[in-house]
Amino acid sequence: QILLVESGGGLVPAGGSLRLSCTASTGTISTYYMAWIRQAPGKGRNVVAAISDTGAHTYYGDSVKGRFTISRDNAKNTLYLQMNSLKPEDTATYYCAATNNAYQWEYSANYNYWGQGTQVTVSS
Repeated sequence: QILLVESGGGLVPAGGSLRLSCTASTGTISTYYMAWIRQAPGKGRNVVAAISDTGAHTYYGDSVKGRFTISRDNAKNTLYLQMNSLKPEDTATYYCAATNNAYQWEYSANYNYWGQGTQVTVSS
């Protein structure tokens, strides 16, 4: 089992940047595929970005390609999401999530372990 804790959310103006972090308080992330998943008010959960266990492969949702970068440091047991050129439509609760299933990593239902979430609000 793994317990995930996110940090780094906040209020930022449109065009600004934020860096989210996710650390495992128990367990190690090195054997898991990881993702950042967001949920806006009244909407479902969508995978924003995902990364393989070694970091060799990544996935991005169409709405964030070219603006967001997912990365991981297994030695520090930490996952990151660098978010640039933020837009008001990026406003959501962002969750860090982990799975042992390497397939269908673009679907939020694939993830077994979730953090508590961190709020990102982008003002227009």
